[in-house]
Amino acid sequence: MSSKFMFVFHGGGKPETPEDCERVMAAWTAWMAGIGDAMVDGGNPVGMSKTVSEGGVTDNGGANPVSGYSIVRADSIDAACEFAKGCPILEGGKGTVEVAEIIQM
Repeated sequence: MSSKFMFVFHGGGKPETPEDCERVMAAWTAWMAGIGDAMVDGGNPVGMSKTVSEGGVTDNGGANPVSGYSIVRADSIDAACEFAKGCPILEGGKGTVEVAEIIQM
């Protein structure tokens, strides 16, 4: 039985030119297409976050700010990690993908 897993992206960057934007979008589109029907929600990039704690609200985005997310379906966290290994955010060592199972309550 498969479960859903969240990919939380950290790092990366915004393309600087229209050509870079096209190249980056093509890489993300190809990666998602390669995952096929297991891609439940392609997700989106996100803006800078705020951290809420008992002591108040901080505008710094936390220790490792989130830059986006996706949700996939896989038979195990190891299988989900295999999908994540092809993520374009990993190119050039500029980003990481955190993989976590979504626990159904």
